[in-house]
Amino acid sequence: MHLLGIDIDTLNRSELLARCECWLSEAGGFHRIATVNPEFLLLADQNASFRQALTAADLRIADGFGIVLAAWLRGVSLERFPGADIMEALLRIAHTQKIPIYLAIRKDGLSSYAEVRAAILRQYPDMKVEGADLESRQALDSTIQNPESKIIFCNFGAPEQEIFLESLRAQPGNIRIAMGVGGALDYLTGRIARAPRLWRRLGLEWLWRLIQQPSRLGRIWNATAVFLWRVF
Repeated sequence: MHLLGIDIDTLNRSELLARCECWLSEAGGFHRIATVNPEFLLLADQNASFRQALTAADLRIADGFGIVLAAWLRGVSLERFPGADIMEALLRIAHTQKIPIYLAIRKDGLSSYAEVRAAILRQYPDMKVEGADLESRQALDSTIQNPESKIIFCNFGAPEQEIFLESLRAQPGNIRIAMGVGGALDYLTGRIARAPRLWRRLGLEWLWRLIQQPSRLGRIWNATAVFLWRVF
């Protein structure tokens, strides 16, 4: 489906996870997943580098009720798959298949690398987790020097995380799947409480975040009213 000049993939959850497992089993090849919300599409309309990074992604998955609503108004059935859910699914796959992962953590973010790593190891004690707290693109050299990790998660936020991860494509090392996860890692560490499951199923995760962080009002306005106006 095409929204504001960006194609959104219409895979369901089973198809998405099957695609990921296939990528991880391949002998080589770099693949990137972008979880796209309304803010991403509005920002991509103003930022050429971000727009290029989004269109270069191997999968663009709907993460945001506004995108699902816009699809529905166009007669398209689109399943929302939040980035936090994809990340958790990939962590389960990595644990089962004993796949090392790498964490490119924003240095001034809410959760440090040590905190995120500890949170993951509490769930999966025998998982190999590497990474670092990073200023920005210095993560590139660290990742390439780490030949074992097949999955990299980056929480720099948009547009930096998508542009950075796409820059790995030329020399990805052993990376098979790259994904920007924004604030999803803060759910793992408990720095931010995720919306209850019912709220998520009703598409009200944005309201939960607004209640927790009133400073997000401007972002919520863009992701709802401005985005839907642009779509129309």
